[in-house]
Amino acid sequence: MGSKSNPMKNQPDNFMHQEITNKIIGAFFNVYNKLGYGFLEKVYQNALLIEISKFGLNATAQMPIKVFYDSCEVGYYFADLIVNDLVIVEIKACEGLIAEHEAQLVNYLKATDLEVGLLVNFGIKPTFKRKVFSNNFKTLI
Repeated sequence: MGSKSNPMKNQPDNFMHQEITNKIIGAFFNVYNKLGYGFLEKVYQNALLIEISKFGLNATAQMPIKVFYDSCEVGYYFADLIVNDLVIVEIKACEGLIAEHEAQLVNYLKATDLEVGLLVNFGIKPTFKRKVFSNNFKTLI
């Protein structure tokens, strides 16, 4: 499994919902350090639910989110995790994050009134990306 890691040092303190996202990232590294890589996303999702609760946060798994186009519902997706009704967490278990994964998270942010999202990958190397999409720039999709 290699060395334990958590690169949350030296991070600026002006991020929206930083206290929550720092705890989620801490939970992510705790799960990764215990389970390593190679499991299905659902296993990591279930473990993250347990670990996030240890940080005093509330998380909901597989919350349905409706997507609209010209005020008409055109579909829906299920968010992997919604934490404290403020942060979307998209979970991956793949070799590495790619642009499509980031675009998926940004689209989830666009489709909701949530502004902060975390993309976490339980791959060979644990990685995460933090995305913000301000409600000031949103229109109904």
